[in-house]
Amino acid sequence: MSAAQPPIPSSHQADEASETSDTAGVLAIPPERIPRHVAIIMDGNGRWARQRGLARIEGHEAGTENIRRITHAAGRMGIKYLTLWAFSAENWRRPKEEVEGILNILSRAIETETDELHRQGAQLRHIGDLGSLSPELREAIGDAIHRTRNNDKLVLTLAFNYGGRQELLRAVREIVASGVDADDIDEEMIERHLYTRDLPDPDLIIRTSGEYRLSNFLCWQGAYSELHFCPTLWPDFGPEHLEAAVMDYAHRERRFGAIAAASTSS
Repeated sequence: MSAAQPPIPSSHQADEASETSDTAGVLAIPPERIPRHVAIIMDGNGRWARQRGLARIEGHEAGTENIRRITHAAGRMGIKYLTLWAFSAENWRRPKEEVEGILNILSRAIETETDELHRQGAQLRHIGDLGSLSPELREAIGDAIHRTRNNDKLVLTLAFNYGGRQELLRAVREIVASGVDADDIDEEMIERHLYTRDLPDPDLIIRTSGEYRLSNFLCWQGAYSELHFCPTLWPDFGPEHLEAAVMDYAHRERRFGAIAAASTSS
């Protein structure tokens, strides 16, 4: 009689095993060296599609699919806050059919992914202006945020219809409208009027696709963030790339301008 064969793992189990091996190096880092908040500029969907002779919208679909595995990997690494820039305020200038396609992808993702996010203990948030979206999409986003509000394993924030300058302008207008004297305006007051008022500033900002700029992303919050630029296009950005960015961060010494201030005064 032949020896019993081990059970064949399911695709979900195989994915988890792969992610665990991809994040093994990070798990060896002391917890205090893991960035608490990682923000990612998800760039390169269009180029990914063009390289494969596909329509741009297929690149956006592939990029949206990738959010799931990066969210899972971030949770395994001990990252507590993950912010993903999905759609900028400037993206409305793109062709109408592309914008409509992105909105449809977002709508489907909210419908199909909320259950899994909830099961994984992730809390969903949004930063940006929802006013330009359809009432149905605004309601779906609101429902997903409400449903996951008590989860605390990972806070996943989607920056959709977001721009850093627009956020600051909105904050200033709110402060002025409240009648506050100019001399009473300080950094804490401005922060209380930002979309991210109850989120910590990002420790690490990653941009994919080989571009070396922040492009109006988290202008205020990223003032002292560590930056990591990766040449990989977003749909191909896997747990191993996130691990490399976190490992890079763990070996840096964050100074928050202290050395520059000391040298200036000497």
